[in-house]
Amino acid sequence: MNPQSARDDPAMSLTTLSASALSRAIQSRQVSCREVMQAYLARIAMVNPLHNAIVSLRDADVMLREADARDAELARALAAGAPIGWMHGLPQAIKDLALTANLRTTFGSPLLRDFVPTEDALMVQRMKAAGCIVIGKTNVPEFGLGSHTFNAVFGATRNAYDASKTAGGSSGGAAVALALHMLPVADGSDFMGSLRNPAAWNNIFGLRPSQGRVPAWPAADVWVSQLSTEGPMGRTVEDVARLLDVQAGPDARVPLSLAAHAPFAASLAGEGIDCKRVRIGWLGDLGGHLALEPGILDVCVQALNRLQGLGCAVEPATLGTPPELVWDAWRVWRRWLVAARIAPHLVNPANHALIKPEALWEHTQAQGLSGAQVLAASTERSAFHQQLLTQFERFDFLALPSAQVWPFDLALRWPTHIAGREMDTYHRWMEATIYATFAGLPCISVPAGFGAAGLPMGLQLIGPPQADAEVLRLAHAYELAAQEVLRVAPKV
Repeated sequence: MNPQSARDDPAMSLTTLSASALSRAIQSRQVSCREVMQAYLARIAMVNPLHNAIVSLRDADVMLREADARDAELARALAAGAPIGWMHGLPQAIKDLALTANLRTTFGSPLLRDFVPTEDALMVQRMKAAGCIVIGKTNVPEFGLGSHTFNAVFGATRNAYDASKTAGGSSGGAAVALALHMLPVADGSDFMGSLRNPAAWNNIFGLRPSQGRVPAWPAADVWVSQLSTEGPMGRTVEDVARLLDVQAGPDARVPLSLAAHAPFAASLAGEGIDCKRVRIGWLGDLGGHLALEPGILDVCVQALNRLQGLGCAVEPATLGTPPELVWDAWRVWRRWLVAARIAPHLVNPANHALIKPEALWEHTQAQGLSGAQVLAASTERSAFHQQLLTQFERFDFLALPSAQVWPFDLALRWPTHIAGREMDTYHRWMEATIYATFAGLPCISVPAGFGAAGLPMGLQLIGPPQADAEVLRLAHAYELAAQEVLRVAPKV
């Protein structure tokens, strides 16, 4: 925020703190949980009516009583010398694709406008156990489809840097709430860049963890549904790492979840990554395969120059696999998984008129899909993963832009053309995000800089299998070198 905004908004004295700093202030009793809640509610009241990032906001008096209860719990814990969770007293709005007990979870769909779950998703359980106070939900596209957060239940979420532009998605509400200091830290999920695209377009950090790092429960299928994952977003890398520490860890009900890990936040506190030994493969636009709007590559190269300034070696790289083969296999996997998620809502023919056209398209595309086609796509995915492993014999990380277009007009459903090239599906313009997803690799979007129109862009840094800590350490080093980008705050 600019200085004038801070003077106009007294809550900013607390809401400008990082989540980690705020947690320390609460636990040292420099500030009460009630004061924190009051500050964030004041900030939300000031900013959210325009940007529409937080939805289903709970009653303020109830939340303030919960904050008082957290203050009492903290006093007892300190008196007894007992540990307290990192998120103790932090206001948290949950992405509206995650189940929240006794709080509406709409998935952005009119079909679920009044759905109130009876249980929390596992990620929500873990954040509550760490002490957060759930204040509401963050807005999403309908059923999370498309990197543009709008729906018929709550409307559109507006970009933090230009309210006439999209916030991205599907974690668009989370990203905007974080960028505009309506939340100290944010949770999200990522199928086709949903933690990375909105992070890029709102100048924050968004981490897609390794597949299985943050297990999802409840889940109808614990074996196949493995392209989506929940994860953290933050204004600082430390906040991202600390939230990942809360979200991550195995669960016996999710057999493909990863084993216990060393604390990610602690990995940032040591000597840091030796950048002089880091080799980064720059994928760019994949030799012209990806259509990109003008200026995006330039901004991403500026970000890579910061890493080179730290001592990293940056060299051109390729996927090693024809990108069109990856895209074709991806489309089979995506329509197979998405259609299965949509199908129960279409049993009633009357619902067809109440669901977004893109969701109907996904369902239609999957009809007649054969087992042989799915198996062939799975085989191609396996080959792609193996090919990327050979790339990591040469490089420690791979890099490419977080998005192929700048934040676009709010009224546009999706970009049909990029730099004169027609997009043949509603999600082709997000193709740059599929590679980390398809290979199950950890990937963070870091703020890369701003274009000529003053809109932000991000750079994806992809690590080898299960190298979440190493990705965070590189992002942390980059963060220290990119303060001039991170200091560019939204003008509210």
